[in-house]
Amino acid sequence: MRGMLDRPEQELILVVDDAVDARQRLGALLVDRYQVRLVGSEEALHAARSRPQPDLILLDWQNDYALCRGPSTAPQPRHIPLILITAHSDVADEQLGFDLGAADYIIKPVSAPIVLARVRAQLQLKAATDYLRDKSEYLELEVKRRTRDIQNLQDVTIEAMASVAVMRDNPSSRRLERIERYMTCLTAALARQQPALSESLNEERIAQLGKSAMLHVIDRLTLPDRVLLSHGEPDENDLRLLSEGVIAGRDALERAERKLGSITDFLSDAKDIVYGQHERWDGKGYPQGLFGEQIPLSARLMALVGHFEELSCRHPYLPPISPAQAVAQISAASGTRFDPMVVLAFVEATTEFLHIAETLADDAAAVGVELQRLEDSLAESIELTLPPTA
Repeated sequence: MRGMLDRPEQELILVVDDAVDARQRLGALLVDRYQVRLVGSEEALHAARSRPQPDLILLDWQNDYALCRGPSTAPQPRHIPLILITAHSDVADEQLGFDLGAADYIIKPVSAPIVLARVRAQLQLKAATDYLRDKSEYLELEVKRRTRDIQNLQDVTIEAMASVAVMRDNPSSRRLERIERYMTCLTAALARQQPALSESLNEERIAQLGKSAMLHVIDRLTLPDRVLLSHGEPDENDLRLLSEGVIAGRDALERAERKLGSITDFLSDAKDIVYGQHERWDGKGYPQGLFGEQIPLSARLMALVGHFEELSCRHPYLPPISPAQAVAQISAASGTRFDPMVVLAFVEATTEFLHIAETLADDAAAVGVELQRLEDSLAESIELTLPPTA
């Protein structure tokens, strides 16, 4: 494809006429101003497709409709204007010529000034059209490049922020990999089941939710290990700490959003996930006690994903449960803890969830890190509760 910087100083005109004398006369008329290539009708299609491609075609048109249609529809990236030169002067013939793709129409006998004026006008129009097309293509490529750069920056930002929380939690765990996969899997299943959501939950949006879900661990940064590693129901004091952690995580993301100077989808989703993942469908969650569809969809998805993660991954402080038990527990909580619509999507995606849990399971080293944290946490609790020495 020739761009604006690749254009020759003289445009190339392809003259197509089976009458040698006629095409030579047209060529002589044009040659002082343009490059000219003279061919018969049998060579027309090949010449129109050859490099360098012509900037304009002058075609002597008799009754060969296929030939008229051919050069103008040759498989080429740029539009080549076609001017018909013909003895047909009826309005119907002229209309047919335009219907077949002609840009202009000159009736024989031709006048040299008319031919030159029509050719010049079409070349000027083509130059303007090509310039706009070149500019549009450049801008489109630049938008794609910048969008890709922004997406890469978002991905790096998410992974960096999430990694900080993971370093605080368990740097050997593959939790973030699992969470991203669970979230995209569950959201895709929901989009398939709910036609009303399929447009908003497109591939790009699903991938973005997977990335944003990785930031769900931010609320853990302010929590002591004894709370994080507790497997029972939190007491009033622990619930206060958990709520404060959620609010602190949300506030951190809001500060990041303000520094960016604009609302970004990935941070907005992450904020909804962090602030709403502990809410329950029946309104008995925290920190706001939202219920039903008051809870953002991303948070409702994350609530189920997070619970499956806790049930299915290996913990030193909890006896393992079978995959079937994990699925049964989540299904039983439909309409109480979880959105029934999300649970239905989970049931469809169960096989894939179990595959992710198996292939990305933490190894013994990761479990050992968590066990050491549990032991350190217990020792700290004992120290805190020892009576003062005399």
